[in-house]
Amino acid sequence: MGKNSKAEPIGNIENRLRRLRTAKGLSQGTLAGMAGVTRQAIYAIEGNQYLPTTAVALRLAGALDCRVEDLFSLISGGEIVEGELVGSLPAHLAHARVKVARVGSRLLIRPVAGLGEVLNFTVPADGLLLGAAAASRRTVREGDRVRVRLLRDRRIVDGEIVVAGCDPAIFLAGEYLRRRQDQTSVVEWTMGSSAAIEALKRGEVHVAGLHIVDPKSGESNLPYLRRHWKGQEVQVVTFASWEQGLMFKQGNPKSVRGVEDLARKDLVLINREAGAGARLLLDQKLAAAGIKANQVKGHERSAASHLEVARVIAEGQADVGMGVMSAARLLGLEFLPLQEERYDLVIPSKYLTDHPGLSTLLDTIVSRPFRTEVEALGGYDTRETGKVQAL
Repeated sequence: MGKNSKAEPIGNIENRLRRLRTAKGLSQGTLAGMAGVTRQAIYAIEGNQYLPTTAVALRLAGALDCRVEDLFSLISGGEIVEGELVGSLPAHLAHARVKVARVGSRLLIRPVAGLGEVLNFTVPADGLLLGAAAASRRTVREGDRVRVRLLRDRRIVDGEIVVAGCDPAIFLAGEYLRRRQDQTSVVEWTMGSSAAIEALKRGEVHVAGLHIVDPKSGESNLPYLRRHWKGQEVQVVTFASWEQGLMFKQGNPKSVRGVEDLARKDLVLINREAGAGARLLLDQKLAAAGIKANQVKGHERSAASHLEVARVIAEGQADVGMGVMSAARLLGLEFLPLQEERYDLVIPSKYLTDHPGLSTLLDTIVSRPFRTEVEALGGYDTRETGKVQAL
């Protein structure tokens, strides 16, 4: 298993050294001393930069009081599984790249293309779609049973956390989670707050992100949940607070001063989809200003995320849109804040019990390094991050 060996590619080995070391409360330096190797060697092995020799692997196993196969094992590939297709189908169905996730008792299959044009090339697939599970079916539709040939180990697939929401920072949380718990990944399917809650109701995701402020009380999320969530118990945990407002090009060439300007004929809006928190806020502000939707040019045109709204404005396809400061900053836009609101994660309590990765995710988002980096994105306030809101 040496570094220059032609045996097994490093990508085919599941490496649990960091997980077992931290579980025993050992630092890299302490483990290095116990195993008779350098701290740099432990760092490189845990970072998957090289595989240890057989002798080093045996020393590590002895120091951690476990078997070598508890530390390193082959990732099996090629297993064929059957699950339920969720989401729109790709144009070319044959061997479509898909994500596979276990939510409760269901195995759900989603085309990777549904993540969008950028993430389609950065998020690795869990498997390739083979087609309908029923031999008599030649076509495949949403909701059908389909077969998938896995590209990853089944245990890794089963550990995936699926989030419905619109905060791209959840992917950053996923990267921090991987540092704590190897092979656990977080995938966010972008959708507005209302759609995210509906996906959670249907049992298609583990977590729904929500940011809807009640116009009467000014309270975030809880009034909406009390009206729209019935049945199973959920935990509502704050991810962060953020500012939401109008985004427009640097220098403000169209002299946007507030929502009342959106009725002007020379301004073109890019909106969010119906049910999105940003759209609900915009409609509330328009109503307060006495402006009807049909008076706003572009009100009927929607984008699927804060980042897409910002991109459309940056490319000159629209003049103004509603979004969050972090998206405006990323695309070099100016930002006019209209409201501070809380972005909460809604998680059924049964998933917290059944899926160990969820508890680790919540531990991850309250860590100081993660909160510091999220605030550096711009517009985020993490003082209440991790707080459980009483529903």
